[in-house]
Amino acid sequence: MTQKCLLLKASGTNTKVRFFTAIFLSALLPASTALADPVATPAPDKSQYDFFNPTPDGQLRSFCTDRPTKSNLPCTVDAGHFQYEADVINWTHNNTGNTVQDTYLYPNPTFKLGLTNNSDLELNIAPLETITTHNKITGVNTNQTGNGDLYTRVKYNLIGNDSGDIAATLLPYVKIPTAEPGIGNKTFEEGLIVPVSFALPHNFSLLFDPEVDNLKNANDGGHHGNYQGLVNVSHTVFNNDITAYGELWSDINEDPAGHVTQTSLDFAVTWLVRPTLQLDIGANVGLNPETPGFQAYTGISQRF
Repeated sequence: MTQKCLLLKASGTNTKVRFFTAIFLSALLPASTALADPVATPAPDKSQYDFFNPTPDGQLRSFCTDRPTKSNLPCTVDAGHFQYEADVINWTHNNTGNTVQDTYLYPNPTFKLGLTNNSDLELNIAPLETITTHNKITGVNTNQTGNGDLYTRVKYNLIGNDSGDIAATLLPYVKIPTAEPGIGNKTFEEGLIVPVSFALPHNFSLLFDPEVDNLKNANDGGHHGNYQGLVNVSHTVFNNDITAYGELWSDINEDPAGHVTQTSLDFAVTWLVRPTLQLDIGANVGLNPETPGFQAYTGISQRF
């Protein structure tokens, strides 16, 4: 929860333009051709609720999380309520060149607190992260264990939090460098995510998650742009208790030490055990050599 001063350099401009143009043009199509219900339902007025005056249980939104895939949804936690979303265990396997690396997170929680009807505060940190590296030439194995970096986010919903077929949110974040070198890079980093979702017919949903990050250069103290995007399709069945997800994700990292593009195909399933408790399982498959070959995880989310 893999989510700055925006650094847009002249180099690579054509790549960025093509990248974001494709995402936003694609996002416009469902809005005009495939919405689930052309008549929007009026949103209830819940503007009077905040952290000190919580939303009554009878007016809470349906349970909504940023799990289980790489995507973030436009929904926020209702004012005055608390929610956690966590990997129980998360394993990433990467076999590149002469190195095989396995990374384990257990757990990897995100804590959310509803501030107003349309905003929440979110904190994410992996308290225990283990990286195991095997050198295929020397046969040497190395292990490093410690906590991860702390990610602080504020999600602000622009439209569609309580009703309607289109929802959009601003989601800025700051990474606070709490991890040791080797697990983290001891540098503050920032970014902005703009989730946009569309309700489609027959219990399908479509989600786009463009993201811009300001990341530290690998070889010096400067920073560079990093650009992510994904397309996520989900479908609910069995009285909306089971949801299946399919997702195509891509990342363009413009580090001066070497530009890297990663792409993965992601799948997941959630089970809504009860209205405020969700279990999930998922896997991500790398589609090019620069992307970790396989990632698997299982998780839990709950609202109070």
